[in-house]
Amino acid sequence: MKIVDLITWFEAWANPAWCESWDNCGWQIEPGVLQEKARVLVCLTPTLAVMEEAIAENANLIFAHHPLIFNPLKSLCTGEAIAEMVRLAFTQNIGIYSAHTNFDQVQDGTADVLAQILELKEVTPIVPTQAGLGYGRVGLLEPFLTLQELLTAIQTRLAPPNLIFSPTTDLQQIISRVAVLGGSGAGYISAVAKTGAQAYLTSDCKFHQFQESRDAYGGLRQRNLILIDAGHYATERPACDRLVQKFQSLNLDWVQLSQKDEDFRQFFA
Repeated sequence: MKIVDLITWFEAWANPAWCESWDNCGWQIEPGVLQEKARVLVCLTPTLAVMEEAIAENANLIFAHHPLIFNPLKSLCTGEAIAEMVRLAFTQNIGIYSAHTNFDQVQDGTADVLAQILELKEVTPIVPTQAGLGYGRVGLLEPFLTLQELLTAIQTRLAPPNLIFSPTTDLQQIISRVAVLGGSGAGYISAVAKTGAQAYLTSDCKFHQFQESRDAYGGLRQRNLILIDAGHYATERPACDRLVQKFQSLNLDWVQLSQKDEDFRQFFA
């Protein structure tokens, strides 16, 4: 399959026109590779380490979730990471394509894969955007789990280096309804609270957002929303792996999940 045909197939599934106004989905760098047979390296974040890996593997397309370019560039200067990525993309003939907020919304996208990992049932978007699509997912656990069992399942299946959750005195409380949103999802706390979810798995949550979650439900008869932060990398990387599986079904010349993609945070034990 040629790169142009791969991109056409992908955009029929996750249209870049669906991305948010602040986002930058689609081609980041296209150095003239459209008619080449696709050799694809899939990653979460396009970095120099990933570019070096693509060169070593003779890939001609880096397919990333995060955009390389978020804001309009005012200059490209030697010694800057983006400038070096651009230079290598053109000299090594490697395209860089991003599927970000458009990929977040679709079936088998970032949120949907998280819901599948937790085996949620009767799943619907937290915030619908169009028929059957939207940001985040909320669904039922079958069977129900205690909070401790849910946290253990998240730790086991996502393997985050650090798992943070709202203060609670009852790890044995029963959790039946869970919301998930990969990446930075704290801005959706109020929307999650309206879904009736008891726990919300996402990432990049700040101190006062845990407070917001604790107070989200209010009322004497309602429990607080339990906010669970598993980290940006751990909540979005599984969708990259799923994307590799989808690309493999298209019988590409070569496709692989990046081994140089990384979680940029380190935690001191």
